[in-house]
Amino acid sequence: MAKNKQMTDIITGLDIGSSSVRLAVGQFSNMRDEDHPSLQIIAAVEVQSEGVQKGQIVSIEDTVSAVSNALEQVEKIIGLPVEHVWVGVSGTQIIAQESKGVIAVSRTDGEISEDDIERSVDAAKAVATPLNYDILHVLPRSFSVDGQTGIKDPIGMTGIRLEVDTKIIHSVSSHIKNLTKVVYRAGIDVDDFVLSILAAGEVVTSTRQKELGCVVINVGGPTTSMVVYEDGDVLHSVVIPIGSAHVTNDLALGLKTSIDIAERVKVEYGSCVSKGVNKKETIDLKDFGADKSDVVTRYYINQIIEARVSEILEKVDDELATIERSGMLPAGAIFIGGGAKIEGMVDVAKEVLSLPAQLGYPLGLDSISSKVNDVSFASAIGMVKWGSSLLQSVRSRRTSFNISAKVGDKLRNVLKNLMP
Repeated sequence: MAKNKQMTDIITGLDIGSSSVRLAVGQFSNMRDEDHPSLQIIAAVEVQSEGVQKGQIVSIEDTVSAVSNALEQVEKIIGLPVEHVWVGVSGTQIIAQESKGVIAVSRTDGEISEDDIERSVDAAKAVATPLNYDILHVLPRSFSVDGQTGIKDPIGMTGIRLEVDTKIIHSVSSHIKNLTKVVYRAGIDVDDFVLSILAAGEVVTSTRQKELGCVVINVGGPTTSMVVYEDGDVLHSVVIPIGSAHVTNDLALGLKTSIDIAERVKVEYGSCVSKGVNKKETIDLKDFGADKSDVVTRYYINQIIEARVSEILEKVDDELATIERSGMLPAGAIFIGGGAKIEGMVDVAKEVLSLPAQLGYPLGLDSISSKVNDVSFASAIGMVKWGSSLLQSVRSRRTSFNISAKVGDKLRNVLKNLMP
């Protein structure tokens, strides 16, 4: 019985990227407070991705092989089988859409309940979904009660008409079906699908940052995804079809070398900043696996990287300009993803975006894995946090239901005793 409970408490996040498959496992810990268990990341693994190009699955079998490899490694670490996962969804096929939902408050005294909130969100779903797309998320942004706007939590308020403004996130149906096939063939079940950048945003930002206004930028391989928060809600989300893989491609062309050597040069010696670099400092590509000696300056390498990274950040700034938030987010930019590890990313971002900038690390989590401090694991860890929040929400509802049921039973017993 204890083992079954332990397995129930395990929450797993799966991030299937074009360059890597990342798996993070979390578990509730009662060491500090039994009533408020904390979430602890107990394992995180990364394997090379196969069968995925530009965020899309191009070979089911190869992707299953990569996911199975990651599962095997993580199960050895935790000593338990992984039976279900929260799966991240990303790629350029994501569409965001605004929608409103309006209902009449159900209770005769006009008090708004949680059931009314759920009905209003369901009403917002009654929108024309783009062809071959499925609804991934319906995110309530603000509520209105009898014309009073800007309400964050209307539960307990009194009114007749309840209205909700939502942002609906859609994903291509075929992509969701392919992800489902991959996970099932790997021998596990899907808890649910989560937009990767949303899950990551929840774990690397504080409540205050989201209230003030910030942007989370995930610099992946083929794409760069971003989500903008303001007043605690998601204001904007988009995927830009340029990422760190384009930096590697530029280096391969500029240095006239292979992709593998270009990747090693980028990771070990590359920087986004060319200013102040000694122009006489050189490296030999033969040391990175080239067939013959080929000496290039570090300044030239950094110039190539800086040009492409600046282009990516200019695209991000263009997106912020479309929502009139260019240089207008006080909590700044938070960078995650493998591409964010390029040296100097934060410094270039401060100049291009005219915003404060920092790398994004998971907040408020305990961990026995060093991977929790790796910005490329933010999405996988974010899905663990997303799943844990929903699990705690369900548990709190059950607890409140049990308490109200017990109070009802006691009241009935008292009434029975009072009856002649």
